[in-house]
Amino acid sequence: MAIAGAKGGCSASRGFIPMVFGKAVAGITPTAASSSFIEEMANFGGPTLLKRTLGLQDDRFSQYIGPTTDFEPSLINLSTFDPHDESLLSRGTLRKVSEQDTFLLLPDQNTPGYEHIVEDIDEIESIVAPHGRKLIDLYFRIIHPAFPIIQKSVYYEKYERSPREFSPPLLAAMYILAINWWDQDDELSPLPRPNVRQLERLVRTTLADAMYRPKLSTVQAGLLLSQRPEGDQWAPTAQLIAIAQELGLHLDCSNWKIPLWEKGLRKRLAWGLYMQDKWGALVHGRPSHIFAAQWAVQPLCSNDFPDVEWDEEDADEKQDIEKGRTLFAQMIQLSLILSEILETFYTLQAMQNVTNAGAQGTHLVLSLAKPIQLKLKDWYAALPASIRMDSTYQTPVANNIPNRLSSIGYLHLAYFATEITLHRRIVRSLAQTHPPPASADGVPPPTASSASSAGDSYVLHICRNAAKARLISAMDFVNRLTPSHLRAFWYFASKTNFALIGTFGSLLWATSPGREEAEWYRRRLGEYRWTLSVSSKPGEGKGLTEFAMGMLDISTGLLKQLPEKPSMGRSDSLAGLANITGARRSSLLALGGESYSVVVGGAVGDPVMELDTSGGSGEVSGMQSPRSADGSEGSGDSEDAMYGGGFSASAAGMAHF
Repeated sequence: MAIAGAKGGCSASRGFIPMVFGKAVAGITPTAASSSFIEEMANFGGPTLLKRTLGLQDDRFSQYIGPTTDFEPSLINLSTFDPHDESLLSRGTLRKVSEQDTFLLLPDQNTPGYEHIVEDIDEIESIVAPHGRKLIDLYFRIIHPAFPIIQKSVYYEKYERSPREFSPPLLAAMYILAINWWDQDDELSPLPRPNVRQLERLVRTTLADAMYRPKLSTVQAGLLLSQRPEGDQWAPTAQLIAIAQELGLHLDCSNWKIPLWEKGLRKRLAWGLYMQDKWGALVHGRPSHIFAAQWAVQPLCSNDFPDVEWDEEDADEKQDIEKGRTLFAQMIQLSLILSEILETFYTLQAMQNVTNAGAQGTHLVLSLAKPIQLKLKDWYAALPASIRMDSTYQTPVANNIPNRLSSIGYLHLAYFATEITLHRRIVRSLAQTHPPPASADGVPPPTASSASSAGDSYVLHICRNAAKARLISAMDFVNRLTPSHLRAFWYFASKTNFALIGTFGSLLWATSPGREEAEWYRRRLGEYRWTLSVSSKPGEGKGLTEFAMGMLDISTGLLKQLPEKPSMGRSDSLAGLANITGARRSSLLALGGESYSVVVGGAVGDPVMELDTSGGSGEVSGMQSPRSADGSEGSGDSEDAMYGGGFSASAAGMAHF
């Protein structure tokens, strides 16, 4: 998706704003921005705190007036607007926020459930009493840094006055999420937890009522509820997107006449919804609801986080907040790449195009995959140091600091899921154009030279090796997650992203050309399941990986129905490798003899996709396969030597960790 340059103090670079928090950006430091924000709030005073906002007024909600409604834009401009840019009509109040954009403001009191708001808030508070404030503190300590869709200073200011100022579903959603980390608070951990089921019942009814008077808090509540492991459902995402469009979240608010902090909040909410849509489309296998042609939201920048949210004397808290903002920004950028993958390979039309290409299907897929693979590589290479994971998979903030959690795991897992989503399409195309040999009764399997041309065999070999490298890197990443990662906040798609690693391994198993390679994947998937089981033990991931274990059991159960694959004897393998080596030599000679890149194409001299075999980011000098279930190291097995099982970063290429 191409995104235009940002406005309002943000300058775009390569379509995205790199955020360096804690430093001056566009002449405004976070402290200065916060001072301006506090002064603005002070000028509002008391109950009029949110009167100048568009999407968070206490007694009115807004509806965006689109270009094809019964309101004619040229007639709207004939209305007389007061100094607050409002014009009273019989249907409601027009609010003009820019020359192009106008909203209709309507009273809350005419909507279903309005008379129960105070009653609902009081019931929610009674369920968590006397621990409400502790739970809010937990929310802002653990969840908010990695998922900053709430305006913290506004929230606390309202909470100190009265919880009755809040939207009931938002308050309940924050409590429900925070309770998951009940044991992280020394005072709360020995006490009985509030009744979560009662909170969930209330949040369902109050959110349904809130949709009749949608505000930014309605979208906030919906996004937070979707982060629960059991709260991810596709239909509510569609509802949230519809509400967001009512609120104009899909528009560019840079020049709107609304408070500066609301502009930043709107952009963060919009991108949070964008991520929800794209990752929901991935994990549910559904068409996305957000299209580039209807998306004008500008990239995030530091000015979109106007208030300082940490104690100036607490260096660790400051580091957590700044790292969380960077994490959120990078997840948005990764989601843009994921969106491109989904649009390029997984729409109905895109899949039909590959089918129609017939024997050239792999050629087509590789030609489309190359630029996206380069974007992924560049994205990873540009990751700020604060959210990288070093060779021991330990984050600096987590080392030797008890109860200091790190959410960066969800970003790196999402990266592997994105890589896997790209390579799944490549492997599927290979399976269509290079089907594995069928089981034969006493008939030896065909060699690489007899099954297809040497060039096609080389394409098959290098693409499957690249896919195998991704799988090993992903499994190694999961194997090295620490309790400080597993106990932290994980994005809603993470449970499925863990499962996608196993699904990808199952695909490679199913499409293996021979028995030995299939056995290699069988053992590696067994190791992966053991890793998932260790990660899901009580006190670690709170069941984070249980879903992945269940899906892996289903996949491996189905794989048992496969007919036995033929044995690829050593002589056959050596003959195949000789043909592959010859094809590679011919390709390299045609391309000038580069020694560290392999160009795969439909024909020699017709490059389609360059698969990097130079060692990726170079952060790991020698990555080993996980230990096999039989106690042997992967790199020491004979079949590993034959099929490249002992991948190092230099051999695997795309393994960036």
